[in-house]
Amino acid sequence: MDASSTPVHVNWLAILVAALAGFVVGGVWYGPLFSKVWMRESGVNPEKARAANKAKLFGTVFVLNLIAAFSLAMFIGENATWKFGLFAGFMTGLTFVSTALGVIYLFEARSLRLWLINAGYQVVIFSVMGAILGAWSPAAPQAQADEQHVIDLGKVR
Repeated sequence: MDASSTPVHVNWLAILVAALAGFVVGGVWYGPLFSKVWMRESGVNPEKARAANKAKLFGTVFVLNLIAAFSLAMFIGENATWKFGLFAGFMTGLTFVSTALGVIYLFEARSLRLWLINAGYQVVIFSVMGAILGAWSPAAPQAQADEQHVIDLGKVR
């Protein structure tokens, strides 16, 4: 069977929640945690931020988060657990997204500090998305039950 004939089994509610998680994590990350440093390093000033079209900005961010969450759900598959989802999300954020940002930041001569803030956000949000998607994957309850019923032969007498 080739990939073009493989049916897609995803939990759309989990994808929606994972996409919305980006707003929660982003609100904390780019708010109380790093707002001043991020604004200074990125060149965004409070007046420019206030003048942005909020509906367009947040609507577009939501669509992009949905695409990322859907793609991550397809990547981790339907037999994931929250632990595997967390690991897959972490590795996606760390090795795919952060390194791609790093290449761009090098050519644009952006600061290491800005890259650490933005790449760090990506690692955290992909980890959170992965954990959500893994916990709510279609086969997660069975996969987690299987984990609990594993017999350690070293303890059997």
